[in-house]
Amino acid sequence: MISSLAFLATILVLGAPTALVLIPWAMISRSAGALYYASMTIVRAALWLARVRVEATGLDLVPKDAACLFMSNHLSNLDPPCLFPKLPGRTSAFLKRSLTKIPVFGSGLHLADFVPVDRDGRVETAQESVAAATHVLAKGLHITVFVEGTRSRDGRMLPFKRGPFYLAMETGAPCVPVSIHGTETMMAKGSLRIRPGTAHIVFHPPLWPRDFATRDELMEAVRAAIASGLPEWMRS
Repeated sequence: MISSLAFLATILVLGAPTALVLIPWAMISRSAGALYYASMTIVRAALWLARVRVEATGLDLVPKDAACLFMSNHLSNLDPPCLFPKLPGRTSAFLKRSLTKIPVFGSGLHLADFVPVDRDGRVETAQESVAAATHVLAKGLHITVFVEGTRSRDGRMLPFKRGPFYLAMETGAPCVPVSIHGTETMMAKGSLRIRPGTAHIVFHPPLWPRDFATRDELMEAVRAAIASGLPEWMRS
């Protein structure tokens, strides 16, 4: 419980004044860079105070000077705060449209070029999200995708969603598989409690869509790479 309170208090105490200053500045300057990097600093501080360590390997494999699609498995609500500060440069991500409607917080997400998604199953809304993500990549920002579409309840890998692989084949952006484990014991699905521990993040060599005949072949290659960085019991 102490770790949970420490994390939340840090986000609130440091995040509120940061938002009040840097969201208006982002609107005036039309750049969310300062807002994004300040937010990552706050997240790092919150994790440290919550006694959550993050060990990342393979960052040297990430392509330089290229907007990438980081494709990760998903175990916990701790995955984004553990992963995002480790990424080189700014990243966008897909998120539920409802989050963009939260006062102040939603404005920050919009300014930072996060891509809203409607989970209504309609082809038109999926195409809109892909078009928005394509625009974000063209601006030079990365996009991070949790390719299972939801958090695994037991830690085992779930089937992948096809949408991110449509985007990959459409844009040709390098796909960097990412394996995360350890967070499943620190913040379980359905729980707000954070337990101290270590999150392990493995970045794998990039996969280029041009090297695959179909999106299904690319998807299987990404899945194999992610699985290779997870404990055996998580791979099924």
